[in-house]
Formats: sequence, structure tokens, C-alpha cells
Amino acid sequence: MARVFRFLFLLLLLAAVLAGGWWWWNRPAGTAQEAQRPPRAGARGAAGPGGMMGMAIPVTMAPATRRDLPLTLDALGTVQALASVIVRPQVEGQLMEVLFQEGQDVKAGDILARIDDRTYRAALAQAEAKKAYDQAQLTNARVDLTRYQQLLQSGGVTRQQVDTQRAQVAMYEAQIQQDQASIDSARTQLDYTTIRSPIDGRVGLRQVDVGNIVRSSDTNGIVTVTQMRPIGVTFSLPQQELPRLLRAMADGPVPVESIPARAGDPVERGTVLTVDNTVDATTGTVKVKATFPNDGGRLWPAAFVNLRVRMEVVAGATVVPLVGVQQGPRGAYAFVVKPDNTVEMRDLTLGPVTQTEAVIREGLSIGEQVVTSGALRLNAGSRVVPAEPTGTPARVAPAAGEPS
Repeated sequence: MARVFRFLFLLLLLAAVLAGGWWWWNRPAGTAQEAQRPPRAGARGAAGPGGMMGMAIPVTMAPATRRDLPLTLDALGTVQALASVIVRPQVEGQLMEVLFQEGQDVKAGDILARIDDRTYRAALAQAEAKKAYDQAQLTNARVDLTRYQQLLQSGGVTRQQVDTQRAQVAMYEAQIQQDQASIDSARTQLDYTTIRSPIDGRVGLRQVDVGNIVRSSDTNGIVTVTQMRPIGVTFSLPQQELPRLLRAMADGPVPVESIPARAGDPVERGTVLTVDNTVDATTGTVKVKATFPNDGGRLWPAAFVNLRVRMEVVAGATVVPLVGVQQGPRGAYAFVVKPDNTVEMRDLTLGPVTQTEAVIREGLSIGEQVVTSGALRLNAGSRVVPAEPTGTPARVAPAAGEPS
């Protein structure tokens, strides 16, 4: 038993010696490596201002400028046609001709289709013949009335006969008016056999082929014509933004522009048309409608589009890039580059802030340079040098609600 304890004691002692030797072997190498390692570029105050031995730190910078800064809101909208009509026949009959191409642009009054009109032409001819017959009866009755009036003076007829003939003339005159109404109705029915576009727009897909019997009760009609120019877009804004929008509309047209989904895509520009008369109690938003000329036909009904609404403009503002504004325990500040190429930490009083720029109320003068990148490596008094310019990749506009 004693031999077992002695063996375990020697084994533990050997393990302790080996661990101590490993620690001793690696400790000096790690210490020397740390002593020879250069200071990290991001370590503040490692060797005073400007880093070790006062080396200049490369940064990018931008000047504070004075200009009018538009304040905008982004929203997701849905394109809606200002007018869309399902073209249905107003009379029943066989479809004889389709005179449009699917996807064609048409004007109001352009002929789209024709229905068999033979029965309607016959009805019109019958109404016209009836009027001609009654017109002849009226002419004869008027001649008889004139003759009776002459005979009344000589006592050849009684006054009752004259009055009866005068009533007969009036009856035929009324009949003529009824015949004219029948003619107008028959002519209208005949005109309905020629189907015309009710609005300017673009025709969709044809819903019926030539030879089918069409009726005014058909659900799909013959085709749908949708107005494309101008076109509307509806979107929602938070109810908290409603007062700003109403103030902007009171001052004049409120610009709205689309945010391209890809770099290089054209921007569509329009104006706010109206605001809905109620706030959605479920979402706390209010619907807004804008109109766009859509001359290029790029806005398509029912499509989604990202929008940017200009709510107001801050006139004569001192503006810097938002990336040049830092946040610290005391609030907003910026590293301002002095003429001797050292930086100063300066507290700022901010005004309105957009997704890319900030309005400075106090703390900066026009023309002063602020650091826009590399600020994490700086302290007050650090020496800086402008960084070498690099190619900037093409920037794609963000989707609605994302910083731009």
C-alpha cells in the first residue's frame, strides 16, 4: 500500500515539474513578442496625441456648407390607375369584329369592336317609316282643319266638327313627337353596336373572341381599358406626420419622387394629390394619394413602388454629412480639423437630421472641415492627413424606410 502512495506522489511531482517548465518556456517568448509588437492603430492615447511618435492618421473629411436642406419621408406605395373601365356591350348580339391589338394604346372614341347590327338597322328603318306615315296623316288633318274653318264661316259645318278636327291635328302632332323619340332610341341602339373606348388608356387582354354572343350582363366584358397617363400612387404615412404634410400642402404642391430599385433607373416625379379623410384606427396611419405624369409608362397599376415625399425645406442651413457626427456622453460632437492638421473635439447642437446629412445649429462655421471616417482612431490633438482617394462603388437607392 505504501508503494502505491509513493508512486502517486512521484507522478504528481513529475506533472508539476513539467507544467512549471512549460510555463517558464512560454512566458519569456510571449513577453518579448508583446514588447516588440507595434502599437495598435486604433488604440487611443498609446503614445500621446497622434499615436506613437506623433504619426499622422489618414482620415477623410468634408466641409460644413450652407444650403437649403429638404426633409423627406420614405414610404411604400401602390400604383393605381386614375380610371379603369371594363368595356361591355350595351346591346346583345353576335361579335363580328375586334379592331384592337392587346396592349395597344387607344384614345377615347376609338372603335374597339362591332356587333351584328342588322336587326337594329331594321328597327331604325321601321321607326322612320312610322314617322313618315304619321307625318302624312298630320298633313291631311291640317288641310281638313283649314277647310272646316272656312266652312264654319258660311255655316257649312258646326263648331263641334271644327273642334274635333283641331283635336285630330293635335293628336297627329303628338304622334310625330313619339315617332321621333322611337327613331332616336333605335338610332342609339344601332350606335351601340359599334363599341368605342370610353377613355384614353391601354387595352388589356381580350376576354371574348369573334363569333360569340355578347351581352351587357357579361361579367368580364370584351376588354379592360386602363388609364396610364397620368397615374396615381397611394401610400400611408404615420398620423404624427399628418400636420407637417397638411402645412406643406398649404404652402404649395408637395413633391413626390420614386426611389429606383437599381442604380441608373430613372426617377419618376409627381405631386401629392389629396389626403384621405380618416385615419386608420388599426394601424395609426393615413392614406395619401399622389399623381405622376408617367410619360415613360414605367409605373404599372397594382405594382409596388418606393417613394420619397418632401415634407419641408430648411432654408440656409449649416449642413455636414451625418457620418461626421459622433455621439458621446455629452451628446453630439465632431472632430474638427484645424489649420495645423490636428483635430479638435467640438460639441454640436443638432437640428433636423436626414438619412445622410445633419443640420448644425451651433458648433460649426461654414467651411470648417469635419472628419467623416477614421474618427475611432482619434483623440483631441491627434495629427491627421487626408486619406488617399479610392474608387467609390455605385450606390443603389435603399428600399422604403431604410437609410439612404
